[in-house]
Amino acid sequence: MNPLLLTTPHRRWNPLLGEWVLVSPHRTQRPWQGQTEDAAKPSVPEYDPACYLCPGNPRAGGEQTPKYTGTYVFTNDYAALKPDAESMVEEDGDHLLHAETERGVCRVICFSPRHDLTLATMDVPAIRSVVDLWAQQEAELAAHPGIQYVQIFENRGAMMGASNPHPHGQIWATEHVPNEPATELRTQGEYYASHKEQLLLAYLRKELAASERVVAQNATWVALVPYWAVWPFETLVLPRDPVANLRDLNEAQREGLADILKTLTAGYNRVFDAPFPYSMGFHPAPADGVEYPEWQLHAHFYPPLLRSATVRKFMVGFELLGSPQRDITPESAAETLRKAIQHPE
Repeated sequence: MNPLLLTTPHRRWNPLLGEWVLVSPHRTQRPWQGQTEDAAKPSVPEYDPACYLCPGNPRAGGEQTPKYTGTYVFTNDYAALKPDAESMVEEDGDHLLHAETERGVCRVICFSPRHDLTLATMDVPAIRSVVDLWAQQEAELAAHPGIQYVQIFENRGAMMGASNPHPHGQIWATEHVPNEPATELRTQGEYYASHKEQLLLAYLRKELAASERVVAQNATWVALVPYWAVWPFETLVLPRDPVANLRDLNEAQREGLADILKTLTAGYNRVFDAPFPYSMGFHPAPADGVEYPEWQLHAHFYPPLLRSATVRKFMVGFELLGSPQRDITPESAAETLRKAIQHPE
């Protein structure tokens, strides 16, 4: 890598989204007098009688949560999408004012009956149960009439908008392919047409050869800070072999995914010795019945913390009006994460 990338303002190309990110490594020395967050570690009970996701408790919408003992999935009581929404189209003739119905299914997945756990503190067999449920739900919803995409994600921590600390994630299955996966479908398709291999596998090969942005790996998966990362400690989680969907993962890949999720999320918590908030999600191929040989399954982790457990990255100003920008280089972030993962004490 050119050493000037560590000290000189520059921009990096994101081939997955087809856009640039501005990197300003010299700005890490600037003083911070902006907003800080509460760094206190909350005391979380194993069971919370006021939590609507804990086993046996009533939910906010009036339904009763069963006394589940493993993972648990249910239809979101306040779903953003409805499978039976009334058909509607508004079009002004030149596509400046255009609206149409979007149908879909929204579900909630409880990772564990214990209120005090997270992916970072669950053991690998328990996370493997979550992986299996993700795969099962993806397969079921992909076969649902009218569904073209299955988005599995987790918002971890109040800083990322999680409304409940109970370990859980969500699934939104949509009638159309959302913006980000649609862009990734185009870029991966263009690369595959030109190079006859998956963009993300070609990229992974380069990262493994360089090793400077790889933060964790096992026999089937690799976690790395992407060359084009926007968020300070953003990571990309990739399977080593071609696979398009969670439901297509074999036994070794499922076990490896559970292992690397445990390793990565536990490492995040050690960076600032505090629970690390993030939004994460998987990008599988579209669920429209078409084969996409260009698509490689992957997961994005977008954590907001910047300098400490109390200082977060804000997407404002130039980021909103111009293009994404970061101060800490991806290489520096990867080194920090590697140390947290490799030296837990």
